[in-house]
Amino acid sequence: MDKVSTGDRLVTIDKVMHSEEVTAWIIKADYYLGKQGYTEHGLRHCKLVSKIAYNVLERLGRPDRVCHLGAIAAYLHDIGNAINRQFHAQSGAIAAYTLLHNLGMSAEEALDVAAAIGNHDDMETLPISDIAAAVILADKSDVHSSRVRNLDQIGTDIHDRVNYAAKSSFLRVDVDRQTITLEITIDDKVASVMDYFEIFLTRMVMCRNAANQLKRKFELDINGYKLQ
Repeated sequence: MDKVSTGDRLVTIDKVMHSEEVTAWIIKADYYLGKQGYTEHGLRHCKLVSKIAYNVLERLGRPDRVCHLGAIAAYLHDIGNAINRQFHAQSGAIAAYTLLHNLGMSAEEALDVAAAIGNHDDMETLPISDIAAAVILADKSDVHSSRVRNLDQIGTDIHDRVNYAAKSSFLRVDVDRQTITLEITIDDKVASVMDYFEIFLTRMVMCRNAANQLKRKFELDINGYKLQ
């Protein structure tokens, strides 16, 4: 993700990533989630989701600045967890607007980013923009064993179990087929394919709505078992 220069007030993903204040929010949010037993939501997660969101939008031919705003929204999407897990999307949106305004971003762009963040965990409404759709897809595609903090919870917590069983995950944007497919490979000795489908049923709806916003069809592929 290269920097672009279209004005003095342009805020790039690189500038956001190098902000000490932003970093503090992400680290603190992840710390509090860890205290509550949640999977990893720290810098690794934020950087990966940011990269995926950017790649989705770029692959679909969206304008360069939209791709960068998607990357920024994805990087900041979980900072609200520093306040509270409940309604973290909404509190994170407000915090992100302030952080970006302080970094010099225009109000219009900061609002677009904030709206995407505030929209990323809402199963009741449709994504309000391509940026929001990219954040949803990127966030839900980070499924991997490295996110599990406490191996003792694998037997009792289905979210830890399915993450720990995941050996790889990839969000594939197929321009020719006009599909967006989340491909996951799991160790079925740790978790069954049905375990994955169980926790992904609600996420599937969000991803499908996000793909619809992007004028694409969403597919979920787990060990070759495809759900459309």
